[in-house]
Amino acid sequence: MGLIVKIVLAFLLCTPVHAQQKFITVASTTSTEQSGLFKHLLPLFEKRTGMQVRVVALGTGQSLDMGKRGDADVVFVHAKALEEKFVAEGYGVKRFEVMYNDFVLVGPKTDPAKVGGTKDIVAALAKIRAARAPFASRGDRSGTHFAELELWKLAGVDIAKDRGPWYRDTGSGMGPTLNTAAGMNAYALADRGTWLSFKNRGELVISVEGDQRLFNQYGVMLVNPAKHPHVKKEMGQAFIDWIISPAGQKAIAEYKIGGEQLFFPNAKR
Repeated sequence: MGLIVKIVLAFLLCTPVHAQQKFITVASTTSTEQSGLFKHLLPLFEKRTGMQVRVVALGTGQSLDMGKRGDADVVFVHAKALEEKFVAEGYGVKRFEVMYNDFVLVGPKTDPAKVGGTKDIVAALAKIRAARAPFASRGDRSGTHFAELELWKLAGVDIAKDRGPWYRDTGSGMGPTLNTAAGMNAYALADRGTWLSFKNRGELVISVEGDQRLFNQYGVMLVNPAKHPHVKKEMGQAFIDWIISPAGQKAIAEYKIGGEQLFFPNAKR
């Protein structure tokens, strides 16, 4: 075998391993992806470290399931109770808070449930249920969906029993759900980041905002390499360390649409 052939074969054999070591997989939410946040953050991280990040954008429940299966190195989601359970069950190493924004209730300008301009999300949902006003739900086990279900409970509504033609499960991400709401002239619970970046609003406007129960915290966790030895521990932790570092937190704060900040960093190191 000639020397050149040996060199080529050695290169081909080494390249997949090298390439595999140069990226991590982050399971995250559709809100972080569809708001445009990752398009802003990842080039900064990659320029600083030379590491690539491949984001799989799903609902929070599905993202946590990816982590449980070992199909991701890092999970970056927004459902604190589920995140803490993920760590307690040994699937994650440690949970770090990263940033927050808030949810808003959007709805048609005609406002059939008469909730526009109010700040009480629980009272608003009760009125929507009483009016049987159209409501579009993600219905996808996302952080937003879990938050919505908790708010229905606080409103005294058993949505599993009380739902009817007025309540539509989309089984999809935030953007498609807002498209459905716009098409139906329906109410919907949305994270503010995706709403601000959403273009196809139709007749939708913000109906309810400012209730402290609409607070939306995000957390990040390394998938436990003790359960899944193939997890890229060092690279995954490097991403987490950067996202909660002053540089990463500054980058989050600097992401704006139309001059409005979408996410507010609050990492505690």
